[in-house]
Amino acid sequence: MLTAFARAFKTPDLRKKLLFTLAIIVLFRLGSHIPVPGVSYKNVQICVDQAGNSNGLFGLVNMFSGGALLQITIFALGIMPYITASIILQLLTVVIPKLENLKKEGQSGTAKITQYTRYLTVALAILQGTGLVATARTGALFTGCPVASQIVPDRSIFTTIVMVVTMTAGTCVVMWLGELVTDRGIGNGMSILMFISIAAGFIGALWQIKLQGKIADGWVEFGVVILVGLAMVALVVFVEQAQRRIPVQYAKRMIGRRAYGGTSTYIPLKVNQAGVIPVIFASSLLYIPALIVQFSGSTAGWATWIQKHFVKGDHPYYIATYFLLIVFFAFFYVAISFNPEEVADNMKKYGGFIPGIRAGRPTAEYLSYVLNRITWPGSLYLGLIALVPTMALAGFGANQNFPFGGTSILIIVGVGLETVKQIESQLQQRNYEGFLR
Repeated sequence: MLTAFARAFKTPDLRKKLLFTLAIIVLFRLGSHIPVPGVSYKNVQICVDQAGNSNGLFGLVNMFSGGALLQITIFALGIMPYITASIILQLLTVVIPKLENLKKEGQSGTAKITQYTRYLTVALAILQGTGLVATARTGALFTGCPVASQIVPDRSIFTTIVMVVTMTAGTCVVMWLGELVTDRGIGNGMSILMFISIAAGFIGALWQIKLQGKIADGWVEFGVVILVGLAMVALVVFVEQAQRRIPVQYAKRMIGRRAYGGTSTYIPLKVNQAGVIPVIFASSLLYIPALIVQFSGSTAGWATWIQKHFVKGDHPYYIATYFLLIVFFAFFYVAISFNPEEVADNMKKYGGFIPGIRAGRPTAEYLSYVLNRITWPGSLYLGLIALVPTMALAGFGANQNFPFGGTSILIIVGVGLETVKQIESQLQQRNYEGFLR
């Protein structure tokens, strides 16, 4: 990886792209520290320092915003509205025939879907910004902080509108910065900004574990966490690169005096075909009951039961439900993102077949069978990755969104691998020697 970056810096045009990407990252992190107008910065810092590593129900969104959510900055919502909008559009593509037809139209249809994603991102940003402002005004953003209700001193309608508009504009700017990195940078703009948001709290979380450690002034706990983290990174890299290659043979066709086709290729089916989406779905769904209890303020039996079993991440009910939801969403997302019948029809159209399998319906059934078989280990792997680091690191005082646990490690490793592949492909285009040397 370091070799790829070193070679990229030696190439003039790639060096410009890397420096442009770094400049966008600096702007992104700068905006994550500028407070929204109408917020008492002093009271926010008091509550943040008092909360420490306990981010409560907003920990996942705070992690995706690089800590900007609890600071209530102009980039407080971060990249989360865009991620949510992209997932919603991807799910609707399967349900709504018009979106499905747009997807099949190629580049023009993809541009139209991207435009719809932007509109939906703005709508979600307004909704989430309004919810964040309302939560901050009631003091529910920092439970237990004595000055939590004074975070927004001016509660007039004008101030509320200004705060919501500012955070919505901040989300639009973040979306624009990500697209700039995709067009003029090294690519994968949204993924890189998400990577930076998660990695921003990496050093602080590690140092917090060292400060809370008791053996050898915390250095033993610090070293153990580093070793566990490296082991988990190696495991994630190994599984993320694993794939089941289904061989495909294309028959020869005679057109005039020339023969076409006759080539052999393969269909790569990844073990973790769903990526990190099931973990995000499961985490978001488990936040809903606790959010309902927090905003309702009810003290009934059902509310007490939810607070006891589904607020803390180390409770057995929470762990079991989280694991089962991840497995379910892994199969659900694979089922809507990979269509075996469509793949089989395309293969049949261009004269392709799997050796030993008839073209058409038998091919679709075989692909579905193989996909279900490899999704089981992939879903179990996602569940273990999401739970084991969290449970192991809880003894060292780390929160659930520590960079070596669960969602964060999957995103960091996945984006890192994709970025390195992107750089290597661009290097190969510029240094291709061809057939003659």
